[in-house]
Amino acid sequence: MIPSTINLPDVLAEVEDVFARYEQALVSNDVNSLDALFWNSPHTLRYGATENLYGFDAIAAFRAQRPSQGLARRIRRRSITTFGRDFAVANIEFERSGNPRVARQSQTWVRFEQGWRVVAAHVSWMEAA
Repeated sequence: MIPSTINLPDVLAEVEDVFARYEQALVSNDVNSLDALFWNSPHTLRYGATENLYGFDAIAAFRAQRPSQGLARRIRRRSITTFGRDFAVANIEFERSGNPRVARQSQTWVRFEQGWRVVAAHVSWMEAA
């Protein structure tokens, strides 16, 4: 792949938009939208702060029982990179009010016929510097 296919402006704008929709769904606990943004496949995975989820069904079940309070967060840093027209990675650092730790979230996005979907995600926490 040649460097000119990295962060094509129209593709980057699409991923930034879908990432913003994901973020809004996450902090408002819009489970239906969150589920719709994940690839409905047994190959999808999400490593959370306290759980390892393999397959769309496990991820959806986790979201359905997750508490809906305390989801607000402030993004400290965001990096989205697209590769070609159908693959992207999104990474953020975030913090939650009253929590001294810093969290990190990584997502791998792929464009399918239905649109952009998360195929892998990872959330982890670290002590503040």
